[in-house]
Amino acid sequence: MAERQTGLRRYELSDGQWERIADLMPCSGPRGGDLWRDHRQMVNGLMWKLNTGARWHDIPERYGRRQTVYDRFVRWRRDELFDRVRLQLDEEVRINAELWCIDGTNIRARRSAGGGKKGAEEPDDHALGRSHGGFGTKVHLVTDANGLPLAAVLSAGQRQELPFAIATLEAVRLPSRRGRPRTRPRRLAGDRGYSANWFRQHLRGRGIQPVIAMRDDKRRRKRPGRPPHFDREAYRRRNAVERGIGWLKGCRSVATRHHKLAVDYMAMLKLAMIQHCLRCSRLSDRT
Repeated sequence: MAERQTGLRRYELSDGQWERIADLMPCSGPRGGDLWRDHRQMVNGLMWKLNTGARWHDIPERYGRRQTVYDRFVRWRRDELFDRVRLQLDEEVRINAELWCIDGTNIRARRSAGGGKKGAEEPDDHALGRSHGGFGTKVHLVTDANGLPLAAVLSAGQRQELPFAIATLEAVRLPSRRGRPRTRPRRLAGDRGYSANWFRQHLRGRGIQPVIAMRDDKRRRKRPGRPPHFDREAYRRRNAVERGIGWLKGCRSVATRHHKLAVDYMAMLKLAMIQHCLRCSRLSDRT
């Protein structure tokens, strides 16, 4: 087992983890006569915010000015830096292309998440709504068979999973060393919430075998012919998406939404995906 680095605080990136993303960071040259704050210091401050769920004003001074950390977060979100980092890490991780899993989970929103301003890149409802679980956001997530998050889509808390299934699946774009990015698995597993004939037909039209449980509704009108094929062995592996949701909710800024803007919360969710990729056994400094 590798030795633990001295002076490394909790949630901060190790030297090995930083080296994997350092090349994607913007140049640290002069900016309007000033110098950029150290990118690694800013990333460690964002990791602290991600895992603790504290307010921006509570970020420790060792990570620089709180406003500087927040401004860097917004700039990187607008420059799509988090997407580029995730694509590079996805290329290094062995992603299971045989079976992907899809599901949705509700995220409770605090009172501070309300009152956001509209913007060109922001949905009108800010992906906020009131469901039986309270006021919050729903995260629609796709993972591989090992629980590694591949893509996510946000909606209001009261929305169902099925209407966002296609958009969630199309959000996956895995880099490939040869040819176009991979956008589809061989099989897709989902619970009864995704049981719809039109969705099964859409998957088969794209060459994807659906592994979706049938709804147990006695009032449902029985259709003539044989029922669709259902692979029970593959369906038992659907709990991978539950593990992926659990890992992401281990970050308190993901488990509870404090951000007014949906784009800011999505950026924090992508940052959690990056952290999870860096902590995978194949990418970790520990052996």
